[in-house]
Amino acid sequence: MMKKLWLLFSILFVGLLTITQVSAQKKIRLKINRYLEVRSTSGNVTYRNRQISQLARIGIKLQNVGDSISTGQRSSSMLALDTGIGFIQVAENTKLEIQKLQTTSQGGHVTNLQVTGGQVRLKIRAFTHQDSTLQIETPAGITGVRGTDFGVSVQPTGKTGVATLIGSVATTAQGQRVYVNRGFQTIVIPGEPPSVPTPLRNDTRLDVQVLEERSNQQVRIVAKVDPVNLVMLLNQPLITDRSGNFDITIPMPANRRVAMRVTTPLSKKQDYELIVP
Repeated sequence: MMKKLWLLFSILFVGLLTITQVSAQKKIRLKINRYLEVRSTSGNVTYRNRQISQLARIGIKLQNVGDSISTGQRSSSMLALDTGIGFIQVAENTKLEIQKLQTTSQGGHVTNLQVTGGQVRLKIRAFTHQDSTLQIETPAGITGVRGTDFGVSVQPTGKTGVATLIGSVATTAQGQRVYVNRGFQTIVIPGEPPSVPTPLRNDTRLDVQVLEERSNQQVRIVAKVDPVNLVMLLNQPLITDRSGNFDITIPMPANRRVAMRVTTPLSKKQDYELIVP
């Protein structure tokens, strides 16, 4: 009788130990600390979390909601995802912030990032886990991927350009979703659904229509770019309309030269120097 009791006790003990180990393994898996790691910096790059704000250094990890990387004029940074799945190129005058970094109970990786202004390019290999997702949130909408090479540009107004070089991304705004497939681009304006994707141009041309001196030592510039592009004027982001047009009047530079830069969502750049006649 005693042998049977000891045998029963042993079986129950082993069973409880096994359950405890499995439960502990699940908890350990859920508590894995995820991060984005700074792999390179150029120029003025700032890392911020809830406690500090400092110059970003190679090896710094963004781990918590609200951690961010900001770049200044003619500055950039490269971030690596902790899973080894890909990289994020952060262009000048851009802020990227963590919204969510989680590991699901099934081992998937959920990565939600926010870009409030500037331009980022992501090169992400295809996810192998069905629970894994990556999203970029802008003031205009959300773009989600499961493996692709694509870029996002965000103007001060929140107008967002999305361009896909490889794979496909889903862009959602105002309850509507469009798929931006390989070789296509779209714009998303705050308060509106995404526009119908058009063929990818990756075109940095600046079509100057008016460049003239005005009274009171001012110069007027009327020009057009691809609407998905960003335009920097005197190292400050410029607002363009839904068609890429802008009409501005600024103080005349002493040397009568106006510096501008056009950047596509896929990080292609072109500098211009306009000489006022």
